[in-house]
Amino acid sequence: MTPKIVCVAGPTACGKTTLGVLLAQHFHGEVVSADSMQIYRGMTVGTAAPTEAEMQGVPHHMIAVAEPSEQWSAAEYVAKATPIVDDILSRGKLPILVGGTGLWMDALIRGHGFAGGHAGGEVRRELETRFDRDGIEPLLAELRQVDPESAARLHPADTKRILRALEVYLETGETISAHNAATRQLPPRYDAVWIGLQFADRADMKALIDRRVDKMAEEGLLEEVQALLAMGLPRNATAMQAIGYKEFLGVLDGTLTEQEALELVKLRSRQYAKRQLTWFRREKDVIWLNKPDFDYDEEKILSYMLDRWNEIVSADAKEEGEQSC
Repeated sequence: MTPKIVCVAGPTACGKTTLGVLLAQHFHGEVVSADSMQIYRGMTVGTAAPTEAEMQGVPHHMIAVAEPSEQWSAAEYVAKATPIVDDILSRGKLPILVGGTGLWMDALIRGHGFAGGHAGGEVRRELETRFDRDGIEPLLAELRQVDPESAARLHPADTKRILRALEVYLETGETISAHNAATRQLPPRYDAVWIGLQFADRADMKALIDRRVDKMAEEGLLEEVQALLAMGLPRNATAMQAIGYKEFLGVLDGTLTEQEALELVKLRSRQYAKRQLTWFRREKDVIWLNKPDFDYDEEKILSYMLDRWNEIVSADAKEEGEQSC
């Protein structure tokens, strides 16, 4: 059977860390983070990375594994995280994938690799030169000729993916659309049980996110940004573009007061949470949870999840038995 893992997904500030730990404790599992910013060292406060106390002795992987100067893709994340998941399974434990970066979670679960082409290579540099000189329209017109499906799907403002689609075709002779269509026909590497946490309503979302951001400020987000700059991290580094960090750069520049930066972080966090929910709602068979339905009682949530888990395992065992007959 395809190895089974659990995915705890959802928007920022909805309580994924706590539920992941509870499930790991019950199943003797280990947590694998799927957060595109928690991979960076020295960015604990602004990314709300779990503390030692919050981990409660449960092993956590893929946290603070990269320098802030690095720029990771989904492909790099999958290359690093897959051996960890396989190792957890080989020791008879349950991997629990916890995070809000849907693209990375999907890529890890599918496990079919990425379209060819050397991102950042000579072809990409040539395409970027053409973009700087002529704009995106000539490149998009070229993409319409070789990969009309991608061209129709991509917005003209999405220059990164337009360049990537052209790069793949020019280097491999295969369109990224054809690659994606072929991989969709393959079974996933892992059989994922998806648990989705969501907010009860808009007021609930605002309150939880505002509380999270205020806590970041109290714990020293401004000082964390200063420390990153002091170690020589460029202001335009990918890590510095994360919500919270780029706003507090404005505080240091004198273009924003600390209160103005906090309000901006709260607004952008709410906007990001909505995008995260939109992504995860595309997944099939997600077990969606609203904490108020369980009186915010983590034990009630855990009990409900165990019942659902047993149902899923029983159904899988029944299906396997029928196939073997």
